[in-house]
Amino acid sequence: MNTFLDKLTAKWDQGKFVCVGLDQADFDKNEQVPSFGNKSVIDSTADLVCAYKPNAAFYNDVQLQQTVNYIKTSHPDIPIILDAKRGDIGHTNETYAKAIFDDLGVDALTVHPYLGKESLQPFLDRKDKGIIVLVKTSNPGAGEFQDLMVDGVPLYQEVAEHIVSWNTNGNVAAVVGATYPEDLKIVRRIVGDLPILIPGIGTQGGDLAAIIKNGLNSKKQGLIISASRSIIFAPDPRKATEDLHNQIQDVLKS
Repeated sequence: MNTFLDKLTAKWDQGKFVCVGLDQADFDKNEQVPSFGNKSVIDSTADLVCAYKPNAAFYNDVQLQQTVNYIKTSHPDIPIILDAKRGDIGHTNETYAKAIFDDLGVDALTVHPYLGKESLQPFLDRKDKGIIVLVKTSNPGAGEFQDLMVDGVPLYQEVAEHIVSWNTNGNVAAVVGATYPEDLKIVRRIVGDLPILIPGIGTQGGDLAAIIKNGLNSKKQGLIISASRSIIFAPDPRKATEDLHNQIQDVLKS
């Protein structure tokens, strides 16, 4: 079985940690595959990335399916993470799981944990897929709930503890924003070698050196470093991706 983690690990073994967030919905209706922000970005960056992450908010169903199909056809070795932050009652999540994994065909999905493990079980049961749980998000207001103390521990740390116990199928990962590098350090200690998706590099101003220092796992891997607007809106998306890739390599060497 070629799982999400298999694909991702193969990219890490090649020294690739950049995930390009495809947050773009400006399409030519006459084109079979969306070009601006999608086809051209994918074609110019595929040799540099560990994953692509289309954000469901920026697409209609047809556009999203076209984008996913194009990646799967042209670059089948690159995992696709759907950034949709799903999380409803179990029955609803069963429908989401079918639509997202079976029909759309992506490799991983972001989910939120507020309804508990029972609600997420339809996702967690998909052994070949990546279930990426929001732990500490990158937005400025993240701490309103995520930093609330629960028995003397911030809630985000409680979530991190829980997702470790949810990882019975080896398919769970965490989301921790690059804007909170000290929290990332704590989460890495809690979750061990689990993959961590890191949004907030680029436009949101996350400290790349700090997140690499604090976020690498015991194998000097484990990070999915995501940049969206700073790449797809750059005058030269390939150069922007290459610059980030090279910066990561420089930090790793140092």
